[in-house]
Amino acid sequence: MDDVLVPRSFKLLEELEEGEKGSSDGTVSWGLEQEDDIQLRSWRGMIIGPPRTPFEMRIYSLRIHCSDSYPTTAPEVSFSSCINLDCVDKSGKVIPAKLSALSGWNRKSSIKKVLHDLKRAMTDKKNIKLSQPPDGSMY
Repeated sequence: MDDVLVPRSFKLLEELEEGEKGSSDGTVSWGLEQEDDIQLRSWRGMIIGPPRTPFEMRIYSLRIHCSDSYPTTAPEVSFSSCINLDCVDKSGKVIPAKLSALSGWNRKSSIKKVLHDLKRAMTDKKNIKLSQPPDGSMY
């Protein structure tokens, strides 16, 4: 039997509810940028940097845009906080081809998965070696 295609609004409302509950360890969160965004397009994310990395004790803010074709197409994700990662360009935009959660996007993927993949990228050896902008710097 074929998978049922969940409508965009249902999928995003599920993600909103999960984001409002928070992730299990409290280091990743997400929600609507404006509560009255009935199209569910503009989101904010937050990642607390993992321990024993240059990102430790830093809070990273992100902007997430879900187009009308979401969840068929991946959201556009960019950091508001300055960060130096191999999957983020100089303007803060996450490069989809360099982040597995975006490059392997499918309808079952989620904002949560993207944020957790970015947190995982902060623990990659290649990223740990990169110098980081001063804490609190914004794009």
